[in-house]
Amino acid sequence: MQAPYSNIPELYPAAGHSGVIRIPVEQDVPFTPRVRAIVDTPQFQRLRSVTQLALASQVYPGANHTRFEHALGVYHNSLLYLRQLARDPRFTELISDHDAEVLIAAALLHDIGHWPFCHPIEDLGLKQLPPHETYARQFIGEGTELADVLRTEWKINPDEILQILTARTDDPKCRLQQAILSGPIDIDKMDYLVRDSQHCGVPYGRQFDRNRLISCLIVNEAGDGLAISSKGRTAAEMMVFARYVMFSEVYWHHAVRSATVMFARSFYELLPQLDITRLFQMTEPDLIRSLLTTAQNTPVQLLAEGVFGTRRSLFKRVAEYSLFHEEDLYRSLRQKSWEELVGLSNRVGERLAHAAGVRFVPLSLLIDAPPQHREVEFRIDVFAESELRFRPLREVSPIVDSMARTQFDDCVKRVRLFAEPEFRNTLRCQLSPSAIDEIVRSEAAE
Repeated sequence: MQAPYSNIPELYPAAGHSGVIRIPVEQDVPFTPRVRAIVDTPQFQRLRSVTQLALASQVYPGANHTRFEHALGVYHNSLLYLRQLARDPRFTELISDHDAEVLIAAALLHDIGHWPFCHPIEDLGLKQLPPHETYARQFIGEGTELADVLRTEWKINPDEILQILTARTDDPKCRLQQAILSGPIDIDKMDYLVRDSQHCGVPYGRQFDRNRLISCLIVNEAGDGLAISSKGRTAAEMMVFARYVMFSEVYWHHAVRSATVMFARSFYELLPQLDITRLFQMTEPDLIRSLLTTAQNTPVQLLAEGVFGTRRSLFKRVAEYSLFHEEDLYRSLRQKSWEELVGLSNRVGERLAHAAGVRFVPLSLLIDAPPQHREVEFRIDVFAESELRFRPLREVSPIVDSMARTQFDDCVKRVRLFAEPEFRNTLRCQLSPSAIDEIVRSEAAE
């Protein structure tokens, strides 16, 4: 009897008919002619100019890896997942060879809609800005070279890819494909935790047993997502903690967030003067040049040049709020929209400057708060062989149970006030922390 998916060349390359492409860390990724056809399109090549971690390189100099590299890593993970899940009869009954090929192509193209600084811009929550998954249609849609490659080389309708990337559906097959691409234990996180950790020069995202976790993947009880066998419990616990530490120590590092909120406010202020369609098709260096040029001789110049100018000058922390310090202020500020935070930043800045006896310079104080949308929670079921039933990981893991008592975002993301360095030093000299907190509290309550 023929093995499931044995005709898919990326999974089982024929001798002499497939090469490899090597990416960090020592990954040999199968590179068949039809994968090459996708990679060589202009739509995919643009990912070479979109960095994975945007402004993290302001703090971690090695964090200049791109969406291009990440996309190849996610594609590689899709093959590892399919090889493992092919052993589960419930998976192969639901996912045909064609469905598996759609998943492979979707993995390769999962970030095709990304533009430079995509996540900081999306986090503004502005109605005129589409999510990057929706923007993918411009690169995969009819008339593009990429759409032609999908049809001729892969026999895939581009809409099949878009359905996995963007659709809300109750169809079990599609939900299962989506869970593999974007879920608690997905091929995206499985790549970026390790890759980001490597390029940032920190160990946190690499300290889980990736191979063990993949080898324990099964279909969940409902048949529309992933679960793990009990042998993968420890590896899952380690992945939960790896993700927690990467957010707290890298993605939400205070200096990374300073650069991020400075960029975000610059973009917000300059948005009426920008051609969004043109901007989102630029390379990252071109977008930076466009922002710097547009910001010239405006108050935004202070922010844009502080992040991207010849002399790096990031804003410094004035105050920080979390579940563990001034919880009421944290909860009050984290639920506000970006527009509300902009208005609040201006009012708080003026009040603080007045209290310190100095003139307030517009845009010299910014409030950074978590976006209103939340990260995917780590909810995964474990199949207990001794009981022949599925149980939530938190029920069988004291570590995960403890971490799950508070929402992930609230554990790792802080609310911070950042100010231009000289203004911040003045505030620290003239005002006590409690006086600063009281001004923020009174303005936030209005």
